[in-house]
Amino acid sequence: MVSRPLVSILMPTHSRADVIGFAIESVLAQTVEDFELIVVGDGCAPGTEDVVSRYRDRRIRFLDLPKAPHFGYANRNAALRESRGEIIGFAADDDLLFPDHLELLLKELEGGSALAYSQALWVSTDGIAAPFLTNLTAADELRSFMTRGNSIAASCILYRANSLPVRAPWPEDMPVAADWHLWRRIISENPQSPPSYCRAPTVLHFSATRKNSRHSSSSGLATLLEIADNATWWPAPLRVAIPDEMTEQEVYADLMRADPIGWSAGIRRASNDLVARLAWEDITSVRRALATRVDQIETLQKELSSVRQTAETAKANLRDELSPIRKLLDSAESSLSEANKARDDAMSEGERQKELLGEANATIAERTDEIVRMRATRVWRMHEAMIAGWSILKKRR
Repeated sequence: MVSRPLVSILMPTHSRADVIGFAIESVLAQTVEDFELIVVGDGCAPGTEDVVSRYRDRRIRFLDLPKAPHFGYANRNAALRESRGEIIGFAADDDLLFPDHLELLLKELEGGSALAYSQALWVSTDGIAAPFLTNLTAADELRSFMTRGNSIAASCILYRANSLPVRAPWPEDMPVAADWHLWRRIISENPQSPPSYCRAPTVLHFSATRKNSRHSSSSGLATLLEIADNATWWPAPLRVAIPDEMTEQEVYADLMRADPIGWSAGIRRASNDLVARLAWEDITSVRRALATRVDQIETLQKELSSVRQTAETAKANLRDELSPIRKLLDSAESSLSEANKARDDAMSEGERQKELLGEANATIAERTDEIVRMRATRVWRMHEAMIAGWSILKKRR
């Protein structure tokens, strides 16, 4: 254990027992040795402690804590309360630090900044690395960072412990993005000590397995990968093949370990070449193509405006031509409505006459039935016999 280290590095871990060893080795390989590394387990996966215990270095401490809410921010505060360095840094359990990461960031802090940060090379799941460039010394980029979202990996940052009134400042009740909240707080509360920017990559930042994404769910990295997929000039050090049986961290760690100084210089040179090539492509191709597209759009907009004006004129003319037709149509519809009403009235009268006729027929049928029944009676038959007798007597007289 280091009694009073210059730097305290926190490495939170939850489920990366497969690669945390490479992350630890990249910390132990720093050119600045005055640090402590606190690995804080946030309900970490089985096997994590076994990996950490392989590194018998007095600068390493392991806090195996139960799972805390969200991304374990409460456990990060617990680790910070155990820390002793005047400078605080972070190292993700699936990232790799360049050997001179601490050295370069400590130089940035020498000017009095409360926070220093470096570039990160984001690495896709298939081994393509691309730089993410956030320059907080530019007012518009700082404004974007403070209002829109985080674009700096936690592994890239060192800050002074005394830049905040408390040593354990992580907001524990935030479900996500507590790191962004913390960086903004340090910047806001230290206006006289603005951030310092190390303009060189010092971190390889890998896509978290929980995102299940080639490009770490980052639209910016997705755009760079699309360019890499179609560019023959993408620098070879930034395009590393990943065998099926190996992780991206293992492959890059092997390259870094084989020649730390040469590898660091080579991949930084490749990153600078890539940025320069992207700028050259933007100036010579993209912007020209964009200007052509803008001209085409402006021409189309003028044509569309002319077509719209012609259409409006034709619409007005057609409206004038249709006006008398509409009047005739309205008159015809009115006549048709009256005819329909007369027809309905006639049909109603016919129905009424039919109903009266039905009632008369029913009455006749009823009376006919009564006559038939009456003629069938004995009285009627006697009456008919008397009538017949009188008729015979009359003829004889």
